[in-house]
Amino acid sequence: MTDVRTLLAAGGWGVEGSVPLLVVVAVAGVGTGALFVVSLLAYRRRRTKQYRLVCVAVGVLLARSVVGAGTVLGYVPMPVHHFLEHSLDFLIAAIVLYAVYAHAPGTPGESTP
Repeated sequence: MTDVRTLLAAGGWGVEGSVPLLVVVAVAGVGTGALFVVSLLAYRRRRTKQYRLVCVAVGVLLARSVVGAGTVLGYVPMPVHHFLEHSLDFLIAAIVLYAVYAHAPGTPGESTP
């Protein structure tokens, strides 16, 4: 059976130094960065907790791109990458679900127009 380290060393599944992967991560980072700026502007305009939560969730999404770039550039080891990426995925989902649950129309304690 082939050792995983052998495959990685031979460039079989390695991500470190992969130019195509770095381009994809960079494009994703630029796109997510633009979305983050839009979410900041929306929060600045509305100044509500819902918009702040969306802004934080998109900021965490941007952090995922930074972790991905760090992995491709060799700064973030793959085990750390997986731990961080999946933790950030969970955090994003939790923030979005909290925003939807806590600020849904008809939430107890919230006045309706």
